[in-house]
Amino acid sequence: MSDLSAEDRKLVTLARATRARTGAAEGAAVRDSDGRTYAAATVDLPSLQVSAIGVCVAMAVASGSQGLEAVVVLTDADIVFPDDLSAVRDFGGAGVVVHRGDHQGAIAESLGS
Repeated sequence: MSDLSAEDRKLVTLARATRARTGAAEGAAVRDSDGRTYAAATVDLPSLQVSAIGVCVAMAVASGSQGLEAVVVLTDADIVFPDDLSAVRDFGGAGVVVHRGDHQGAIAESLGS
């Protein structure tokens, strides 16, 4: 995590706390183009399934944000799911950095949307 900026480390902390608090499969946090942060966990109900990144993007859009600067997702999955990358790209544009890490916050990869 030491290679991350201070602002991206804050996203890791938010995502980790959200995942731990809810016990969800994933925790995510995003920073929008105004510097506001949004953190969320996976929603897995019988009638509604949304990834943690999907919830964060929806929160940013619903709050009137104009775009994204960075994304962190903490997950046991070995990849960032293509639909999540598409949502980040659709809202934030190409090149938004997406950091994927494990449930303890150790970042395994950083990629552009």
